[in-house]
Amino acid sequence: MTTSQQPRSDALPLDEKSVADYLRENSEFFQNNPSLLADLDIPHSCGPAVSLVEHQVRVLRDQNSQLKRKLMDLVQVARDNNRLNERMHQMTLGLINTTSLQALLDTLRENLQGEFNADSVTLRLASVPDALARECGVDSFQRDAPEVAHFETFLKSSRPQCGRFKPEQLSYLFGDQAQAIESVALIPLGDKCACGLLAIGSQESSRFHPGMGTLFLTHLGELLGLLLSEYCQPNG
Repeated sequence: MTTSQQPRSDALPLDEKSVADYLRENSEFFQNNPSLLADLDIPHSCGPAVSLVEHQVRVLRDQNSQLKRKLMDLVQVARDNNRLNERMHQMTLGLINTTSLQALLDTLRENLQGEFNADSVTLRLASVPDALARECGVDSFQRDAPEVAHFETFLKSSRPQCGRFKPEQLSYLFGDQAQAIESVALIPLGDKCACGLLAIGSQESSRFHPGMGTLFLTHLGELLGLLLSEYCQPNG
């Protein structure tokens, strides 16, 4: 009865001569495994100085590592955008299938707080009857109100604005919750805030910042502007 061979993990490590003999007998090894070359550190005998070849190899290896990191970052961004687009698509379907202002606003709040992790959502709508506004939990937006003067830049640009807002702006947008809000995404509803504005607040200071993309927010504002036009009259 023969004894079984020892598992590979129990074998003695290969010595340098065995490795050298193997590579000598298998000269195509690095051709078949080119990725290993990027991980090898092969010094060149140039005394204390670094040879040009060695320097070039190091530069190319660093560039390769940087490109790999950039590629992984791009892949992550693409995945995040796919998830964002899917959530936006589902929210859009939910919004267009509503049949009342109350249902529309409830769907919007549920999605922003549930799917997009908003800590606070405020809507200020233009020319909505007082009874309907109270029923739906929305505040009035009047362009000539004194508090609206704090948003002059936002109103002129009529584009989403993200970042940290001043205390008086937070107070107008979030009322009693203002002190807890660290960053905001402010979105015009309709052309030049014809239907009002939407404020999304976060307790994280870095959640909304001036350098972030606003394409999603712009599309959301345009969509809501169309859906709300049935209930809101443009300001004169």
